[in-house]
Amino acid sequence: MAVERPVAPVLYSFRRCPYAIRARLALAAAGLRPGRDLELREVSLQAKPPELLEASAKATVPVLVDGAAVIDESLAVMRWALEQCDHQGWLSGWSRAEVAAMEALIAENDGPFKHHLDRFKYPDRFARDGASGPETGETADARRGHHRQAALAILRRWSGRLERGGWLLGTRPSLADWALLPFVRQFRLADSQAFDAASDLEPLRFWLGRFLAGPELAVVLDPPWAFRSPWPSPRWLYHLALRSEWQTARAEGAYRRSTRGRSLEEVGFIHLSQAHQLAATHGRFYADLAPGAVVVLAIDPQRLAAAGLEVRLEPAPGSGELFPHLHGALPPAAVVAAWPWRTEHGSPMSQRW
Repeated sequence: MAVERPVAPVLYSFRRCPYAIRARLALAAAGLRPGRDLELREVSLQAKPPELLEASAKATVPVLVDGAAVIDESLAVMRWALEQCDHQGWLSGWSRAEVAAMEALIAENDGPFKHHLDRFKYPDRFARDGASGPETGETADARRGHHRQAALAILRRWSGRLERGGWLLGTRPSLADWALLPFVRQFRLADSQAFDAASDLEPLRFWLGRFLAGPELAVVLDPPWAFRSPWPSPRWLYHLALRSEWQTARAEGAYRRSTRGRSLEEVGFIHLSQAHQLAATHGRFYADLAPGAVVVLAIDPQRLAAAGLEVRLEPAPGSGELFPHLHGALPPAAVVAAWPWRTEHGSPMSQRW
């Protein structure tokens, strides 16, 4: 199957990922906007859409698809954005030595600091990764403490730089500030009480606090730059289910509801939707329900076929529009992801699909 090459640039992103956050910061700073200059596709890391997997073998966010070019490194996305416009001077107006200092700071963040951050935040996940340090035979708490101290040593050096002008390279922010801030934010989130009580990090706390309270971060954590539900791939099929009925189906091993208030046995098939049909389906059958009562089931047609199940495109009564119908019970294993139907900022989130 050919790799999708959209006409407009497409950004695959994940709201909470610090790499994706710094890419969105640069894109927003360049004056770009989703829906106007690019298409943003929020990704579920547990169920990555096939379009992302085909675009990048790494399949990690962010990934920017610009015509035939695929940019799958966050720093490269930032530089791509600043090539479009750098009116805030993140990269322009710096000396060669200052640019070298930026690159060194980013390398330290993306290398040693990220290494220790991950192992401080997720000590069990990295317990047997062969990392250096006094970890063999240690408890998870001991490993976590070791990596916390190593990360703090780096943060203290950065804090010392900030004392001279409030930013890492002096009196104005550079690419290094925006590239590092999301990761320092993540470190603080892992243990905010201890971070805020550290007496030797005052300049760094001020630097981070200005970022946390500033408009730049707020913009890229909200629509249209970030959503709390994933972009639905047109390669998948969808079913809107009552949360309680989906929970029952998972426990029983099969979902047998056709649509709201009707069973598979009554109708003979399960009503599905294509991605572009979800908004209308929700409006017709589920709009009166409280938030959180409805979940979106994303279904992989290949898994249905592997299970010997048939999907037919058939006209909906009274409309003539073709909808996919699953002739048989839905196995939970065919559902690649399930998320609550959300209304964000007063508009059904499906309107952006």
